[in-house]
Amino acid sequence: MKVCSLFSGGKDSTFALHWAILKGFEVECLVTILPKRKDSWMFQYNNVELTEYQAEVLGIPLVTVRSSGEKDAELSDLRMALKTVKSRGAMGIVTGALLSDYQRMNINMLADELDLKVYSPLWRKDQERYMKELIEYGFEFIITSATAYGFPFELVGKVITMEDVERIVERSRKFGFNPAFEGGEAETFVINAPLFKRKLIVEGKAVKLGEFEWEYRIEHIR
Repeated sequence: MKVCSLFSGGKDSTFALHWAILKGFEVECLVTILPKRKDSWMFQYNNVELTEYQAEVLGIPLVTVRSSGEKDAELSDLRMALKTVKSRGAMGIVTGALLSDYQRMNINMLADELDLKVYSPLWRKDQERYMKELIEYGFEFIITSATAYGFPFELVGKVITMEDVERIVERSRKFGFNPAFEGGEAETFVINAPLFKRKLIVEGKAVKLGEFEWEYRIEHIR
């Protein structure tokens, strides 16, 4: 079956894409939604414009759809993205939805309206186990932002190791944030994965924005 994969460049959408190809789906394209607002309800904001580099090393065409980022307009923007998927001959959409009912409900509702099947292989997956599987399967990613009380902020901008995952899990149990960041506690950017033909090298700096808010600003990528 031909599908397109919603792709933000983070760990979840990259893992979902990995799953789809391993299951034998023909991935027609990646679809990245570019919100204008940092506080978008539906879409990742940090570094999504850099998905073009990931698409290049994946060897999969990328389609970008711009979004206002306004809550009331995001459904229209998502509908436009799914119409683009269908126009490319895809019969389904793959998503990295992990725990957000709001995100999954809206994707499923619009996909049903357009007669598209939805595949969300990470849905309700054990969060702690999933984080460890990412490392075990060879996914390399950096934390590009973090906003959770108790988060180990020294990991922002670092390529995450199994030791780092164990630390994140330990902190999440102590302070109550989601260990896989599905509540927006952190954002990620994948620099290498089993499907990548080449590893991406990023350079930048970590910036403290508030008492419990850090951001890694990517300045160079190759």
